[in-house]
Amino acid sequence: METLVPFALLCFTSFFTLTNPLGTMPVFLTMTTGMSEKERQAVVKRATFVAFVTLVVFAFTGQLLFRFFGISTNGLRMAGGIIIFVIGYDMLQARIAKIKLKDEEIKTYANDISVTPFAIPMLCGPGAIANAILLMEDAEDISMKAILVGSIALVYLLSFLILRASTRILKVLGETGNNVMMRLMGLILMVIAIECFVSGLRPVLIDILQQV
Repeated sequence: METLVPFALLCFTSFFTLTNPLGTMPVFLTMTTGMSEKERQAVVKRATFVAFVTLVVFAFTGQLLFRFFGISTNGLRMAGGIIIFVIGYDMLQARIAKIKLKDEEIKTYANDISVTPFAIPMLCGPGAIANAILLMEDAEDISMKAILVGSIALVYLLSFLILRASTRILKVLGETGNNVMMRLMGLILMVIAIECFVSGLRPVLIDILQQV
């Protein structure tokens, strides 16, 4: 029980900050301009479901893929730490997203923006995927795996509720409040990223020193 609570908190905070539904709201509203409220809700419902399924699939199959390609867990931890750190740094600078959609791209995705680019890579990007694979590696038993999947489900349920009410939330928070929330989540994400990178670097350095 002592290890389950910290693990659950780590899963929830890391996935929520990586998914960043609050930071996604302005982009979502821009991409769905001209849609009715019912159409927006349909987009949000499908996007969160697709992102949830994608993340769970990668969580359970990611290790098999990396073993197949001969990629070490420590290497993944360091690479994942760097990716998550960069995302956190962008959030700390209050940058909404690095994805820049041109007018012609928006028209191309207009019929199904719920899958691309909204679900992937905005709600389920490389940082979230790397985080899911690493946390699944750390999940030592069934209860921890269940907590991981439950945390992903909770995060996307909250993302669904937040994005569905995005118009009202942005009016309450305002631009300043939204930026403050994004910076705070970015700082938390950078701390998690450093911990992830160090946990992968430490065994590599020990192995190198033992061979010297």
